[in-house]
Amino acid sequence: MAMGAPTMEKLQTVKVFSATMARDREVLGDRVTTWIRSNPELSIQSTVVVQSSDQGFHCLSIVIFCGAPGAR
Repeated sequence: MAMGAPTMEKLQTVKVFSATMARDREVLGDRVTTWIRSNPELSIQSTVVVQSSDQGFHCLSIVIFCGAPGAR
């Protein structure tokens, strides 16, 4: 389990945002913000940001761990 991730019994939702194209990576934060605003019933427990690369591609992923309100 990733460092900082909540324990499984507290989780209600795990949402993964990922982009490999430069244009998509530039707006990834906007996609995350839009999703968070459209899901006000969820309480964000933890987030993990991962960047990986090979010779031709760069991938940026944002993983959001959510629980029910007050689940912290």
